[in-house]
Amino acid sequence: MRIAMVTDAWTPQRNGVVRVLTALTATLKAMGHEIGVFEPGAFPTLPCPSYPEIPLALFPGARLAGLLEAFAPDAVHLATEGPLGWAGRGWCLERGLPFTTAYHTKFPDYVTARTGLPLDWSYAVMRRFHRPAAATLCPSPSVYRELRERGFPGAVEWSHGVDTDTFRPRGKGMFGLPRPVFLYVGRVAVEKNLPAFLDLDLPGSKLVVGDGPARAGLMRRYPEAHFHIVNGDDELARAYSDGDVFVFPSRTDTFGLVMLEALACGVPVAAFPVTGPRDVVDGAAVGVLSEDLAGAARAALAIAPDACRAHAARFSWGAVARQFLTRLRPFGPAAQKGAATTQAG
Repeated sequence: MRIAMVTDAWTPQRNGVVRVLTALTATLKAMGHEIGVFEPGAFPTLPCPSYPEIPLALFPGARLAGLLEAFAPDAVHLATEGPLGWAGRGWCLERGLPFTTAYHTKFPDYVTARTGLPLDWSYAVMRRFHRPAAATLCPSPSVYRELRERGFPGAVEWSHGVDTDTFRPRGKGMFGLPRPVFLYVGRVAVEKNLPAFLDLDLPGSKLVVGDGPARAGLMRRYPEAHFHIVNGDDELARAYSDGDVFVFPSRTDTFGLVMLEALACGVPVAAFPVTGPRDVVDGAAVGVLSEDLAGAARAALAIAPDACRAHAARFSWGAVARQFLTRLRPFGPAAQKGAATTQAG
């Protein structure tokens, strides 16, 4: 199948959405599908306000239309709600073609955190974007329930995965810090709620691995914490493995792929009992969820690394990709082939 993946998030950006999409497209290609990725690198861009590391395509409608026509997809998936997502939506609607979308990020919560605009306004925009979609893929049961409650009728469940070949225990000592090492990996931005971690009274060391617009300010505010940037998945896996507990202070993530990557490296999780952590950790003896984040972090020290690794192994990218394919709404030759197969059966 020829699948058009339209996304405002792509390399060299470093975030969970990019990690999910690059892993998904690689898996789909390995399964024999042809994937066309339509991302900001093919367009003139401007920096995203308050987040200059993210480029936004500038007036992409006409160029994206030409690229999509040339690719001639059998199915279209709009992965993000940025300028490219809206342009892809318009292209499909003008031609009466079905498409799917995804809700990777709690964008309304981020807008409210950065601007103070009412949350309901942002959700109204998101409902408008997703309403015509044949399906809106939600990365966890919690997000699915939340979107259904907020009036997203096309919401469907979809999971995420982890590459357990890359993310595996690599041994301790990469940073040479006093133990125990309480670790955070991910974007360093206001919505990640990092002060809730860095303000904790914990023994040993606090380690933050990642980059983002809040990094410089947090480094000044918390000189006793350790901040590092790593390059490539191999180095990232070594960084995860050096932690004793992965502390995830975010209250706004839809899933939290970083928690799965930490678990695959044998590192237990401490987090608030909210969307994301509940879907990854709740019900499994691989982490502690509590409003007392310091208590959760200390308690997680007692969790066996082998249990964490075994739990992460349940989340394979093959299963994620197969579920993704069932959510697509093919048209043209692919749809006719599917209909013929159904009639023959």
